[in-house]
Amino acid sequence: MTPMQQLYLLVPLAPLAGAILAGLFGRRIGRTASHVVTILGVAVAFVASLFIYQDVAAGNVFEGALYTWGRVGDLAFEVGFLIDSLTVTMMLVVSFVSLMVHIYTIGYMKDDPGYQRFFSYISLFTFSMLMLVMSNNFLQLFFGWEAVGLVSYLLIGFWYERPSAIYANLKAFLVNRVGDFGFLLGIGLVAAFAGSLNYAEVFAMAPELLDLTVPATGWPLLTAICICLFIGAMGKSAQVPLHVWLPDSMEGPTPISALIHAATMVTAGIFMVARISPLFELSPTALSFVLVIGATTALFMGLLGIVQNDIKRVVAYSTLSQLGYMTVALGVSAYSAAVFHLMTHAFFKALLFLAAGSVIIGMHHDQDMRNMGGLRKYMPVTWLTSLIGSLALIGLPLFSGFYSKDAIIEAVRHSQIPGAGYAAFCVLAGVFITAFYSFRMYFLVFHGEERFGHAPHDHHEDAADGHHHGLAPGQKPHESPWVVTVPLILLAIPSVLIGFVTIEPMLFASWFDDVIAVLPAHDSLAGLREEFHGAFGMALHGLMTAPFWLAAAGVVSAWALYLRFPQIPARIRARVEPLYTLLENKYYFDRFNEVVLAGGSRWLGRSLWRGGDQLLIDGLLVNGSARVVGWVAQAARLLQSGLLYQYAFWVIIGLVILLALWWPALRLGALS
Repeated sequence: MTPMQQLYLLVPLAPLAGAILAGLFGRRIGRTASHVVTILGVAVAFVASLFIYQDVAAGNVFEGALYTWGRVGDLAFEVGFLIDSLTVTMMLVVSFVSLMVHIYTIGYMKDDPGYQRFFSYISLFTFSMLMLVMSNNFLQLFFGWEAVGLVSYLLIGFWYERPSAIYANLKAFLVNRVGDFGFLLGIGLVAAFAGSLNYAEVFAMAPELLDLTVPATGWPLLTAICICLFIGAMGKSAQVPLHVWLPDSMEGPTPISALIHAATMVTAGIFMVARISPLFELSPTALSFVLVIGATTALFMGLLGIVQNDIKRVVAYSTLSQLGYMTVALGVSAYSAAVFHLMTHAFFKALLFLAAGSVIIGMHHDQDMRNMGGLRKYMPVTWLTSLIGSLALIGLPLFSGFYSKDAIIEAVRHSQIPGAGYAAFCVLAGVFITAFYSFRMYFLVFHGEERFGHAPHDHHEDAADGHHHGLAPGQKPHESPWVVTVPLILLAIPSVLIGFVTIEPMLFASWFDDVIAVLPAHDSLAGLREEFHGAFGMALHGLMTAPFWLAAAGVVSAWALYLRFPQIPARIRARVEPLYTLLENKYYFDRFNEVVLAGGSRWLGRSLWRGGDQLLIDGLLVNGSARVVGWVAQAARLLQSGLLYQYAFWVIIGLVILLALWWPALRLGALS
């Protein structure tokens, strides 16, 4: 094994070592040592990723198996790495954001009794995601896929004393299993028809698979494979209708909300589709399916952010909407734009979540924005970093979100994939909606009148420990400690600069050329590539485009409704009560799941219990066989009485019967 291959191994194994030490020995080594070993593990992974980035930038790529743990015929089950430009981009994003979350957790979870356990979980989460993005085959991809799902279950339900947390993590686990069923079917089709699980070998066979159909259905094989795999992405990356678990994942502590929503679990589906772009490019039907699902998610999930009052849920619905934008980019074959937005979004969304957590700390674990206001003067660092994150989210020119979001909008505008017209409307309308709910949150939290310290609040995030939550009358908010504010500052820097610095190599140079496959007919970024004259020129041009003015209109509308004329929202709500009710009930997806799916499952379960368990198993097989034995025993008791004269009587009767049966035969024998 070469030194560089050893460095590859160090990236996932360093966080794993920290997770094991904190998880198994956390009580022995103490709280400080637990966070030191886990932070050190993730820091080592990040530094190693920087060295690997330099190696990949120099033109060195690695693809190979490190360990083969099984064979079935010609099908090999391997642990291997594929280190290329896409992989190293994900490695840097995951390890850096995770490092910031680890440092932030020291301040946020300092009073929690599960301190060591939480550090073990988030470090294990980082290991799982790194194994996923570094894989060179579908089997290892599936391992990382399921591992992040399992650890997210543990983290969302971290405060397991609360019924709402248990409900949320169970919901996340079950909804993701629905998506994973499709994902597993897709991998099964790949293994059955390609005879391999290795990416390179499967991609090389893609032209041969193009002419095949799924037996007994007539469906094009590649379309079936791509749609099945994307169903897995719909669950993991929270696309409609498998999005319902993500808002409820807010029941977990804020650091894991940032980790799940920014750079790890929810981006796994986006990464997966970009990785297997050579398959998706050969199926326009699958691309159109991806496009429509992404556009629907981008628009309709953004609308839900408008009616949320929980600060974390506003950011959560923002994540759903931005994941829709990434999926739209995948659907128009702008895979590099999707990964670009994944990267920029990771920084500013982690910043917004961690800033929301800082606000929650300052408000003594009150999350309701209606109880905030005027926090700017009490929490200046949190205020400024929140403003930067919000400006990046709405796509203000020169901020990172502008470059990636505008690239997606331009790609949709130039695309010929069926559904592009619908997607263009959704992503443009989403610009106004994003700006409106983002600055509604910003104005309600940091500006306007102070609405805290007037009454006790019961809405909180902390564990049910019996303490008062929310600021008491006369109590004032306070800025968070340095372990909270330093990660905010370090995340704010790339939220401003990363798009400006990286747009040209990621979208218009050769960074992804040998990794992402795009057919010339699907090259939706060609128009933007021709018009691009530098990052600064793009920002200047952006000031004259529709997305900028839509975003500005959203900001002004939020200012007018929530600062200048705060009485108007209540009047608007009264006028459009049915629409507000629809949004407040989240389009009744949860109600549908509870009544139809969960209700149907309960009915089926009761039917199987009554018909299968009670009637067939207990009634016929178990109790029925016992009854038959009892009937036989009852009959046998008549013959086995223990009285000698009855036995003599049965002997005589038996002799008479035998003689009656044998007498004709004995008589014929005597005559002969």
